[in-house]
Amino acid sequence: MRRFLALIAIPLLACVVLAGCGGSSKSTASSSASAASSPGANTAVTATGAFDKAPKVTIPKANAGNSLTVKTLIQGTGTTLTKKDALAANFVLYFWQGTSSSLKANTYGGSPTVIGGTMLPGLESALIGKKVGSRILAVIPPAQGYGTSGNAQLGITGSTTLVFVIDVLKAYSDTAGAMGAQVSSGGGNLPTVAAKLGTAPTLTFPSSSPPSALVTKTLVKGGGAKVAKGGYIWRTKKVFGSSWSSGSPFGFVIGASPEQVIPGWDKGLVGQTAGSRVMLSIPPAQGYGSSGASQAGIKGNDTLVFVVDIIDTLHHG
Repeated sequence: MRRFLALIAIPLLACVVLAGCGGSSKSTASSSASAASSPGANTAVTATGAFDKAPKVTIPKANAGNSLTVKTLIQGTGTTLTKKDALAANFVLYFWQGTSSSLKANTYGGSPTVIGGTMLPGLESALIGKKVGSRILAVIPPAQGYGTSGNAQLGITGSTTLVFVIDVLKAYSDTAGAMGAQVSSGGGNLPTVAAKLGTAPTLTFPSSSPPSALVTKTLVKGGGAKVAKGGYIWRTKKVFGSSWSSGSPFGFVIGASPEQVIPGWDKGLVGQTAGSRVMLSIPPAQGYGSSGASQAGIKGNDTLVFVVDIIDTLHHG
């Protein structure tokens, strides 16, 4: 999933919670204990406020301790999170460095973030086993965050303690997918799609050249709210990214500024409904442009084909 999300332009907020999402490699080695660390400081971190509203977080003006600290501030009553689940959540994130701390991310008042795949060890420990509807406070020392290497891209050093307050809004199993009625298998001047719901589709390409314009083809029509899973390169007929292989969905905001996805996704998915499976044939101008994306084997004249299961739509405020 990490490779696919990077190609489609993962929002930086989500990148913070995932392990190995670009930048410096995460080390699992423990950071050296500081003589000035305050063992009880982590338990003194507090957060107040209502669920799904931005919390007020208090972090002591002391050096963070070296132990993972997790508190369930609000007990939810929904399904229990497992390692196979992805989750939709709102959160705030503080970087705690020395005796000072600063807010680095806040999704409240905007759009929830979808978190899945390989999370930071401390965050996984904090969330697995908790219930949907819960508010979780997690104080994550470097040893269970980005290790002694930190992550320069995110501004995280080898001594940065991460403080999360996370409201778990929804959970999605690794088998989540389109649940509507089959209305098409594609074909004609588009690939033919074969798949069982909840599994990765296989595409058979026609001998004709790809369409020159953006094409959206509904394969399964869902009955949910209006407005995700993998991509093929038409030229090679090979998959360059798939969230089915990770068992974790990809979350993004349609029409965001700046864009979170390639233009063809922004335009091609508007008006589609949750529960649907949609095939997108995206010409270069609405994909990666004339420069392509060499790291994924995408050339500047490549048409991209995506099959997307719209698992859910999340609206805030």
